[in-house]
Amino acid sequence: MTIRILPAVGDLDAARTLSSLAAQLPDAEPAAPVADSTALLDTLAHLAAESLDELPEVVLVHDRIAPVPALDLIRDLVLRFPAVGVVLVTADTSPALLTAAMDSGARGIVGYPLAYDALAERVQAAAGWATGMRRHLGTGAVELYGGGPGAAVPGGGHVVAVTGAKGGVGTTLTAVQLALAAQASGRSVALVDLDLQSGDVASYLDVQFRRSVADLASISDITPRVVQDAVYAHETGVGLLLAPAEGERAEEITDRVARQTVNALRGRYDLVVVDCGTYVTTASATVVELADQAVLLVTPDVVAVRAAKRMVRLWDRLQIRKAEETVTVVNRQTKGTEIQPALVARVTGTRAARTAVPDVPKELHTAVDAGRLHDLDAKSTVKQALWGLAGELGLVEAEAGSSGRKGGRGLRRAAAKSDRGAVTLEFAGLFPLLLVVIGLLWQCALYGYSYSLAGNAADEAARAATAAAALDGDYEGACQAAARKNLPGAWKDAVVSCAPQGDVWKATVDVEVPVFFPGVETGWTVTAEAGAADERGEGR
Repeated sequence: MTIRILPAVGDLDAARTLSSLAAQLPDAEPAAPVADSTALLDTLAHLAAESLDELPEVVLVHDRIAPVPALDLIRDLVLRFPAVGVVLVTADTSPALLTAAMDSGARGIVGYPLAYDALAERVQAAAGWATGMRRHLGTGAVELYGGGPGAAVPGGGHVVAVTGAKGGVGTTLTAVQLALAAQASGRSVALVDLDLQSGDVASYLDVQFRRSVADLASISDITPRVVQDAVYAHETGVGLLLAPAEGERAEEITDRVARQTVNALRGRYDLVVVDCGTYVTTASATVVELADQAVLLVTPDVVAVRAAKRMVRLWDRLQIRKAEETVTVVNRQTKGTEIQPALVARVTGTRAARTAVPDVPKELHTAVDAGRLHDLDAKSTVKQALWGLAGELGLVEAEAGSSGRKGGRGLRRAAAKSDRGAVTLEFAGLFPLLLVVIGLLWQCALYGYSYSLAGNAADEAARAATAAAALDGDYEGACQAAARKNLPGAWKDAVVSCAPQGDVWKATVDVEVPVFFPGVETGWTVTAEAGAADERGEGR
């Protein structure tokens, strides 16, 4: 069996030494070393996106890897890529470090100076463990939440970091609605407020809870069980880990706390949505690096786009996230604005989301002022856009074979079911009113038609009367016959009269307007008059 080895070494000399020795191992196929933790995670994510079989059997992590500390990196690797055996390469072989490495999930330690036998033994053991794990997980294609760099593999939940280019662009609103959309589709979801000095998740969701992420700062080993004690179970089913009420406690949340907290939540939830706010801190930078997807909110104005560009460049300089791995979302979009998502993507170098959130603030006022953002009307175009964004990001698709997790129904199915129910209820309520409106419109049509019939009957009656009078005939009978001949059955009870007035014969027709509603007596009548010249040349 060929053992594929991926070294992660920040030091050039150590990288050459390790690669050279690894190449001498039997059946070993070492890859080119990666220089930092970001490159390592990106490489493994790209390979996992292809297939579980594309991942290397063994990853060698040097103790001087950066920017993520080696033990934290190992913990993250084991959680996100459980089918990979991780071996720590370190000069410190003390029992304390060995214990810490084993607790992080490493399959062994190789000490400096490197020895062939020790490296071969640890690599063989890690490769055997990885092979057995792959048989357990299966060798089919890995289903991803939206794919792309950083996509999670089976064994860990999906993490989405939501960040604002500047203040007031709708970061918290977006994070909350993404979490609610995923929860509605059947996923287990945690929403973390890492806007540490001005977090508003609690205010938006009507929550009063004393525990916060700051309560985890003093704990050296943050496990899923420890984190769960600080999570508030919201009525929607979303687990909330809130920002501290005291802004000065933000300094207590270090990169270690953020990393261990997110990794612990990843182990308990299908999806972890993190509101990172608009300021880059060590904690938020750590989450952006760990996240499977990073969403950057902007508004369609020059100031926000410039701020987004600065943010993306800062992430690149810190080596935590590449521009092309960031999704920008335009909030408060209008048709007339010159700044469209394609322009934002071109300026920032990011990938623009197809979904843009419309600028309809009046839809949000009631829900935001009441602190009940989860009660936002389903008809709201803002909510529909944000839930559509959740679908575009792949946050609501079901993950097949998730052990111990709810099966996702998918946002479209949930939304369609909700929409069908709402339409049925609305139609049932409006149906009586609809019948009344149709009846009134039909009655108006009958009224107008009666005018038309009466006028035509009077005209014909006047002509018949003057013709009969010219021949000294029965002008009254001719008048009556001509009028009734031009009236349909429902109008046969009309009152018709003809009489000479000066040089003309005048006909008058009174008809009763039929009523659309049976049994209703209105007494509505229509009177029409018409005249025809007296053909005898004299009046009567």
